[in-house]
Amino acid sequence: MRKLFAFTLFCLVMGTAAAEPPAAIAGVRPSSPARDDAMAVGDGKAKPAKPARKLTEREQEEEAEAALSARIAERLAQMKANQAARYAAAAKARKEAKAKPVPAAFVPATPPPASTFWTYEGEFGPANWGKINAAWNKCSAGTRQSPIDIRDGIKVDLEQIAFDYRPSGFSVTDNGHTVQVQLGTGNFLTVGGRTYELQQLHFHRPAEERVNGKTYEMGIHLVHKDIEGHVAILALMLQRGKPQPAVQTVWNNLPLEKKDTFTPSVVFDPNDLLPQRRDYYTYMGSMTEPPCSEGVLWLVMKEPLQASPEQMALFSRLYPLNARPVQAAGGRMIKESQ
Repeated sequence: MRKLFAFTLFCLVMGTAAAEPPAAIAGVRPSSPARDDAMAVGDGKAKPAKPARKLTEREQEEEAEAALSARIAERLAQMKANQAARYAAAAKARKEAKAKPVPAAFVPATPPPASTFWTYEGEFGPANWGKINAAWNKCSAGTRQSPIDIRDGIKVDLEQIAFDYRPSGFSVTDNGHTVQVQLGTGNFLTVGGRTYELQQLHFHRPAEERVNGKTYEMGIHLVHKDIEGHVAILALMLQRGKPQPAVQTVWNNLPLEKKDTFTPSVVFDPNDLLPQRRDYYTYMGSMTEPPCSEGVLWLVMKEPLQASPEQMALFSRLYPLNARPVQAAGGRMIKESQ
Protein backbone atom coordinates (compact mmCIF):
# COMPACT_ATOMS: atom_id res chain seq x y z
CA MET A 1 0.00 0.00 0.00
CA ARG A 2 2.76 2.42 0.85
CA LYS A 3 4.40 1.68 -2.54
CA LEU A 4 1.17 2.60 -4.36
CA PHE A 5 0.80 5.86 -2.42
CA ALA A 6 4.40 6.83 -3.13
CA PHE A 7 4.05 6.13 -6.81
CA THR A 8 0.85 8.26 -7.10
CA LEU A 9 2.37 11.28 -5.37
CA PHE A 10 5.42 10.94 -7.53
CA CYS A 11 3.38 11.19 -10.75
CA LEU A 12 1.71 14.44 -9.57
CA VAL A 13 4.96 16.35 -9.59
CA MET A 14 4.23 17.34 -13.26
CA GLY A 15 7.27 15.80 -14.75
CA THR A 16 9.75 17.32 -12.36
CA ALA A 17 11.21 13.90 -11.60
CA ALA A 18 12.68 13.78 -15.08
CA ALA A 19 14.76 16.85 -14.32
CA GLU A 20 16.04 15.43 -11.07
CA PRO A 21 19.28 13.39 -10.74
CA PRO A 22 18.73 9.63 -10.51
CA ALA A 23 17.76 8.37 -7.11
CA ALA A 24 19.86 5.98 -5.05
CA ILE A 25 19.42 2.32 -5.76
CA ALA A 26 16.57 1.09 -3.70
CA GLY A 27 17.56 -1.21 -0.92
CA VAL A 28 21.12 0.11 -0.51
CA ARG A 29 21.69 2.82 2.10
CA PRO A 30 24.35 5.28 0.97
CA SER A 31 27.60 4.88 2.81
CA SER A 32 28.73 7.62 5.15
CA PRO A 33 32.10 9.30 4.77
CA ALA A 34 33.51 6.98 7.35
CA ARG A 35 32.51 4.02 5.25
CA ASP A 36 34.14 5.57 2.23
CA ASP A 37 37.56 5.35 3.85
CA ALA A 38 39.58 2.66 2.20
CA MET A 39 40.72 1.38 5.59
CA ALA A 40 39.21 1.57 9.04
CA VAL A 41 41.42 2.82 11.85
CA GLY A 42 41.41 0.49 14.81
CA ASP A 43 44.44 -1.12 16.32
CA GLY A 44 46.72 0.67 13.91
CA LYS A 45 46.28 -1.84 11.18
CA ALA A 46 44.30 -1.17 8.12
CA LYS A 47 41.03 -3.07 7.99
CA PRO A 48 38.59 -3.28 5.08
CA ALA A 49 35.32 -1.31 5.47
CA LYS A 50 32.16 -3.20 6.26
CA PRO A 51 29.72 -3.60 3.38
CA ALA A 52 26.56 -1.34 3.47
CA ARG A 53 23.57 -2.82 5.22
CA LYS A 54 20.69 -3.64 2.99
CA LEU A 55 17.63 -1.50 3.91
CA THR A 56 14.45 -3.11 4.97
CA GLU A 57 11.36 -2.71 2.83
CA ARG A 58 9.85 -0.25 5.32
CA GLU A 59 13.01 1.87 5.35
CA GLN A 60 13.02 1.94 1.55
CA GLU A 61 9.42 3.19 1.48
CA GLU A 62 10.13 5.91 4.07
CA GLU A 63 13.16 7.05 2.14
CA ALA A 64 11.19 7.24 -1.14
CA GLU A 65 8.38 9.16 0.55
CA ALA A 66 10.84 11.68 1.97
CA ALA A 67 12.45 12.24 -1.44
CA LEU A 68 9.06 12.68 -3.11
CA SER A 69 7.90 15.16 -0.48
CA ALA A 70 11.02 17.20 -1.01
CA ARG A 71 10.43 17.34 -4.75
CA ILE A 72 6.77 18.36 -4.26
CA ALA A 73 7.75 21.15 -1.90
CA GLU A 74 10.33 22.37 -4.41
CA ARG A 75 7.78 22.32 -7.25
CA LEU A 76 5.19 24.21 -5.19
CA ALA A 77 7.76 26.84 -4.27
CA GLN A 78 8.64 27.30 -7.95
CA MET A 79 4.95 27.63 -8.93
CA LYS A 80 4.38 30.20 -6.18
CA ALA A 81 7.37 32.21 -7.35
CA ASN A 82 6.11 32.16 -10.97
CA GLN A 83 2.65 33.29 -9.90
CA ALA A 84 4.12 36.17 -7.87
CA ALA A 85 6.15 37.22 -10.93
CA ARG A 86 3.03 37.24 -13.13
CA TYR A 87 1.12 39.34 -10.59
CA ALA A 88 3.99 41.80 -10.39
CA ALA A 89 4.14 42.11 -14.19
CA ALA A 90 0.39 42.72 -14.41
CA ALA A 91 0.52 45.38 -11.69
CA LYS A 92 3.39 47.12 -13.50
CA ALA A 93 1.44 47.09 -16.78
CA ARG A 94 -1.61 48.65 -15.09
CA LYS A 95 0.51 51.32 -13.51
CA GLU A 96 2.14 52.19 -16.84
CA ALA A 97 -1.27 52.31 -18.55
CA LYS A 98 -2.53 54.83 -16.01
CA ALA A 99 0.59 56.92 -16.34
CA LYS A 100 0.23 56.98 -20.14
CA PRO A 101 -3.48 56.71 -21.03
CA VAL A 102 -4.48 55.74 -24.55
CA PRO A 103 -6.38 58.64 -26.23
CA ALA A 104 -10.05 57.90 -26.77
CA ALA A 105 -11.26 57.46 -30.33
CA PHE A 106 -12.81 60.61 -31.80
CA VAL A 107 -16.60 60.60 -31.64
CA PRO A 108 -18.30 63.52 -33.38
CA ALA A 109 -20.59 65.46 -31.09
CA THR A 110 -24.29 64.96 -31.65
CA PRO A 111 -25.92 68.34 -32.24
CA PRO A 112 -28.75 69.18 -29.87
CA PRO A 113 -32.21 68.84 -31.34
CA ALA A 114 -33.44 71.99 -33.05
CA SER A 115 -35.77 74.05 -30.90
CA THR A 116 -39.35 74.66 -31.96
CA PHE A 117 -40.11 77.08 -29.13
CA TRP A 118 -40.78 80.70 -30.05
CA THR A 119 -42.60 83.70 -28.65
CA TYR A 120 -43.55 87.22 -29.68
CA GLU A 121 -41.30 88.92 -27.11
CA GLY A 122 -37.90 88.56 -25.45
CA GLU A 123 -35.11 86.10 -26.16
CA PHE A 124 -37.29 83.85 -28.33
CA GLY A 125 -39.10 86.73 -30.03
CA PRO A 126 -39.22 87.80 -33.70
CA ALA A 127 -35.74 89.36 -33.71
CA ASN A 128 -34.23 85.94 -32.93
CA TRP A 129 -36.50 83.52 -34.79
CA GLY A 130 -33.94 82.97 -37.51
CA LYS A 131 -31.30 81.99 -34.94
CA ILE A 132 -33.41 79.55 -32.93
CA ASN A 133 -33.74 76.96 -35.66
CA ALA A 134 -31.78 76.61 -38.90
CA ALA A 135 -35.01 75.73 -40.71
CA TRP A 136 -36.30 79.19 -39.79
CA ASN A 137 -33.52 81.03 -41.59
CA LYS A 138 -36.06 82.88 -43.76
CA CYS A 139 -37.28 84.71 -40.67
CA SER A 140 -34.04 86.71 -40.63
CA ALA A 141 -32.63 86.32 -44.15
CA GLY A 142 -35.77 86.31 -46.29
CA THR A 143 -36.40 89.14 -48.76
CA ARG A 144 -40.17 88.72 -49.16
CA GLN A 145 -41.32 88.71 -45.56
CA SER A 146 -44.66 89.66 -44.00
CA PRO A 147 -46.35 91.64 -42.59
CA ILE A 148 -45.57 94.95 -44.25
CA ASP A 149 -46.80 98.53 -44.06
CA ILE A 150 -48.89 98.70 -47.24
CA ARG A 151 -48.02 101.94 -48.99
CA ASP A 152 -47.93 103.27 -52.55
CA GLY A 153 -50.10 100.52 -53.96
CA ILE A 154 -50.63 100.55 -57.69
CA LYS A 155 -54.35 101.09 -58.29
CA VAL A 156 -55.62 98.70 -60.92
CA ASP A 157 -58.79 96.87 -61.82
CA LEU A 158 -58.19 93.80 -59.70
CA GLU A 159 -60.41 90.81 -60.31
CA GLN A 160 -62.98 90.14 -57.64
CA ILE A 161 -62.18 87.38 -55.21
CA ALA A 162 -64.77 84.61 -55.65
CA PHE A 163 -65.78 83.29 -52.20
CA ASP A 164 -67.46 79.92 -51.84
CA TYR A 165 -67.89 79.73 -48.07
CA ARG A 166 -70.60 77.82 -46.20
CA PRO A 167 -71.49 76.97 -42.57
CA SER A 168 -69.14 74.26 -41.34
CA GLY A 169 -68.30 72.25 -38.31
CA PHE A 170 -65.29 73.63 -36.45
CA SER A 171 -63.02 73.35 -33.44
CA VAL A 172 -61.27 76.06 -31.41
CA THR A 173 -57.71 75.63 -30.15
CA ASP A 174 -55.71 77.86 -27.82
CA ASN A 175 -52.28 76.88 -29.18
CA GLY A 176 -50.13 79.08 -26.97
CA HIS A 177 -49.60 81.69 -29.69
CA THR A 178 -53.16 82.57 -30.64
CA VAL A 179 -56.74 81.34 -30.79
CA GLN A 180 -57.09 79.19 -33.90
CA VAL A 181 -60.27 77.92 -35.58
CA GLN A 182 -60.01 74.70 -37.59
CA LEU A 183 -62.79 74.37 -40.13
CA GLY A 184 -64.33 71.44 -41.94
CA THR A 185 -63.73 70.92 -45.65
CA GLY A 186 -65.65 72.65 -48.43
CA ASN A 187 -64.78 76.37 -48.06
CA PHE A 188 -62.97 77.94 -51.00
CA LEU A 189 -61.87 81.18 -52.59
CA THR A 190 -60.71 81.64 -56.17
CA VAL A 191 -58.38 84.35 -57.43
CA GLY A 192 -55.73 84.59 -60.15
CA GLY A 193 -56.93 81.40 -61.77
CA ARG A 194 -56.29 79.32 -58.63
CA THR A 195 -58.77 77.86 -56.14
CA TYR A 196 -57.68 77.70 -52.51
CA GLU A 197 -59.41 75.82 -49.68
CA LEU A 198 -59.78 77.42 -46.25
CA GLN A 199 -57.66 75.54 -43.71
CA GLN A 200 -57.88 77.61 -40.55
CA LEU A 201 -58.23 81.13 -39.23
CA HIS A 202 -56.57 82.82 -36.26
CA PHE A 203 -56.36 86.18 -34.46
CA HIS A 204 -53.65 88.78 -33.82
CA ARG A 205 -53.44 91.74 -31.46
CA PRO A 206 -52.70 94.27 -32.84
CA ALA A 207 -53.37 93.55 -36.51
CA GLU A 208 -50.05 92.67 -38.14
CA GLU A 209 -50.76 94.62 -41.34
CA ARG A 210 -50.50 98.37 -41.47
CA VAL A 211 -52.02 100.52 -44.17
CA ASN A 212 -50.21 103.78 -44.84
CA GLY A 213 -48.82 103.61 -41.31
CA LYS A 214 -52.19 103.03 -39.63
CA THR A 215 -52.44 100.23 -37.06
CA TYR A 216 -55.66 98.38 -36.18
CA GLU A 217 -56.44 96.97 -32.76
CA MET A 218 -56.95 93.40 -33.95
CA GLY A 219 -56.63 91.32 -37.10
CA ILE A 220 -57.80 87.97 -38.46
CA HIS A 221 -55.92 85.75 -40.92
CA LEU A 222 -57.81 83.16 -42.98
CA VAL A 223 -55.24 80.67 -44.29
CA HIS A 224 -56.00 78.89 -47.58
CA LYS A 225 -54.08 76.32 -49.62
CA ASP A 226 -54.54 74.94 -53.13
CA ILE A 227 -54.02 71.35 -54.25
CA GLU A 228 -50.40 72.11 -55.19
CA GLY A 229 -49.59 73.51 -51.75
CA HIS A 230 -49.63 77.22 -52.66
CA VAL A 231 -50.80 79.39 -49.78
CA ALA A 232 -53.13 82.40 -49.94
CA ILE A 233 -53.98 84.38 -46.79
CA LEU A 234 -56.98 86.67 -46.51
CA ALA A 235 -56.29 89.41 -43.95
CA LEU A 236 -59.06 91.29 -42.14
CA MET A 237 -58.61 94.26 -39.81
CA LEU A 238 -60.85 94.86 -36.78
CA GLN A 239 -61.73 98.22 -35.25
CA ARG A 240 -63.98 99.08 -32.32
CA GLY A 241 -67.69 99.22 -33.06
CA LYS A 242 -70.60 96.80 -33.07
CA PRO A 243 -70.27 93.18 -31.90
CA GLN A 244 -69.04 90.81 -34.57
CA PRO A 245 -71.22 87.63 -34.72
CA ALA A 246 -68.57 85.26 -36.08
CA VAL A 247 -66.03 86.44 -33.51
CA GLN A 248 -68.57 85.91 -30.75
CA THR A 249 -69.17 82.35 -31.96
CA VAL A 250 -65.48 81.66 -31.49
CA TRP A 251 -65.34 83.31 -28.06
CA ASN A 252 -68.35 81.27 -26.92
CA ASN A 253 -66.45 78.06 -27.62
CA LEU A 254 -62.99 78.80 -26.28
CA PRO A 255 -61.27 75.86 -24.55
CA LEU A 256 -60.73 76.20 -20.81
CA GLU A 257 -56.98 75.49 -20.95
CA LYS A 258 -54.06 76.55 -23.14
CA LYS A 259 -52.89 73.89 -25.61
CA ASP A 260 -56.41 72.48 -25.49
CA THR A 261 -59.11 72.14 -28.17
CA PHE A 262 -62.89 72.39 -27.93
CA THR A 263 -65.22 71.07 -30.63
CA PRO A 264 -68.77 72.42 -30.28
CA SER A 265 -71.94 71.03 -31.84
CA VAL A 266 -72.79 74.35 -33.56
CA VAL A 267 -71.48 75.51 -36.96
CA PHE A 268 -69.32 78.43 -38.02
CA ASP A 269 -70.04 80.49 -41.17
CA PRO A 270 -66.93 82.21 -42.62
CA ASN A 271 -69.22 84.46 -44.71
CA ASP A 272 -69.98 86.37 -41.50
CA LEU A 273 -66.39 87.66 -41.52
CA LEU A 274 -66.50 89.21 -44.99
CA PRO A 275 -66.93 93.00 -45.29
CA GLN A 276 -69.60 94.56 -47.52
CA ARG A 277 -67.01 96.00 -49.90
CA ARG A 278 -64.61 93.44 -51.35
CA ASP A 279 -61.81 95.80 -52.44
CA TYR A 280 -58.37 94.58 -51.41
CA TYR A 281 -54.60 94.98 -51.56
CA THR A 282 -52.43 92.15 -52.82
CA TYR A 283 -48.71 91.37 -52.74
CA MET A 284 -46.38 88.39 -52.39
CA GLY A 285 -45.00 87.76 -48.93
CA SER A 286 -44.51 85.07 -46.29
CA MET A 287 -46.03 83.39 -43.29
CA THR A 288 -45.80 85.72 -40.28
CA GLU A 289 -44.61 83.06 -37.83
CA PRO A 290 -41.81 80.47 -37.98
CA PRO A 291 -40.66 79.08 -40.35
CA CYS A 292 -41.61 82.32 -42.20
CA SER A 293 -41.98 80.47 -45.51
CA GLU A 294 -42.14 82.78 -48.52
CA GLY A 295 -44.22 82.55 -51.70
CA VAL A 296 -47.49 83.41 -49.92
CA LEU A 297 -50.19 85.35 -51.77
CA TRP A 298 -51.61 88.05 -49.49
CA LEU A 299 -55.12 89.44 -49.95
CA VAL A 300 -55.70 92.31 -47.50
CA MET A 301 -59.27 93.58 -47.39
CA LYS A 302 -59.42 97.38 -47.50
CA GLU A 303 -62.60 97.75 -45.42
CA PRO A 304 -62.10 96.91 -41.72
CA LEU A 305 -64.61 94.90 -39.69
CA GLN A 306 -66.15 96.05 -36.45
CA ALA A 307 -65.93 94.25 -33.11
CA SER A 308 -67.15 95.39 -29.72
CA PRO A 309 -64.74 96.66 -27.05
CA GLU A 310 -65.78 93.68 -24.90
CA GLN A 311 -64.87 91.22 -27.65
CA MET A 312 -61.47 92.85 -28.09
CA ALA A 313 -60.90 93.01 -24.34
CA LEU A 314 -61.55 89.29 -24.02
CA PHE A 315 -58.82 88.43 -26.54
CA SER A 316 -56.40 90.94 -25.00
CA ARG A 317 -56.66 89.05 -21.71
CA LEU A 318 -55.48 85.92 -23.49
CA TYR A 319 -52.90 87.50 -25.83
CA PRO A 320 -52.09 91.14 -25.18
CA LEU A 321 -49.38 91.05 -27.88
CA ASN A 322 -49.07 88.39 -30.56
CA ALA A 323 -48.08 90.27 -33.71
CA ARG A 324 -44.84 90.17 -35.67
CA PRO A 325 -43.38 93.63 -36.39
CA VAL A 326 -43.69 94.92 -39.95
CA GLN A 327 -40.93 93.84 -42.33
CA ALA A 328 -39.19 95.76 -45.11
CA ALA A 329 -41.25 95.90 -48.28
CA GLY A 330 -38.03 95.75 -50.30
CA GLY A 331 -39.49 97.34 -53.39
CA ARG A 332 -42.20 94.70 -53.83
CA MET A 333 -45.10 95.45 -56.10
CA ILE A 334 -48.31 96.12 -54.21
CA LYS A 335 -51.58 96.28 -56.10
CA GLU A 336 -54.88 97.66 -54.82
CA SER A 337 -58.41 97.81 -56.13
CA GLN A 338 -59.24 101.25 -57.50
